[in-house]
Amino acid sequence: MFPKLLPMVCAGAMLFAAGSAAAGEHVVQMLNSGPGGAMVFSPAFVQARPGDTIRFVPTNPGHNAETIAGMIPAGATVQRGAMGREFVLRVTQPGVYGVKCAPHYSMGMVGLIQVGPAVSNVEAVRTAVARTPPLARRRFTAMLGQIR
Repeated sequence: MFPKLLPMVCAGAMLFAAGSAAAGEHVVQMLNSGPGGAMVFSPAFVQARPGDTIRFVPTNPGHNAETIAGMIPAGATVQRGAMGREFVLRVTQPGVYGVKCAPHYSMGMVGLIQVGPAVSNVEAVRTAVARTPPLARRRFTAMLGQIR
């Protein structure tokens, strides 16, 4: 009986491993100063696939990362990382995710994550960007230009 099950168990393990290997990880540093000026995520724009994880690392203290209501795809939920702690965001829904550091939002510490080619919520994100603080709006507008 076991010899008959062995091929099925091996096939299942290979499918599981292939699915796990397909998911990618992107590392984003939370910085006091970096590319693009003061109070930035680096990189600020990430292209990912559904199932990928985005790991926000507090390279400098005093930062967090959280998604922004009104700037996430349908079916996604707002998530918030703790101050000074690593935050892992698993992106499952295709679309655009807006991210901010709460204490430095008005200083323009924002980022965008494009998940997959389908950007069904890009117009909603553009509308929400118009209501963000001036420096955040400027940085978001530049990142929106990178969406493909």
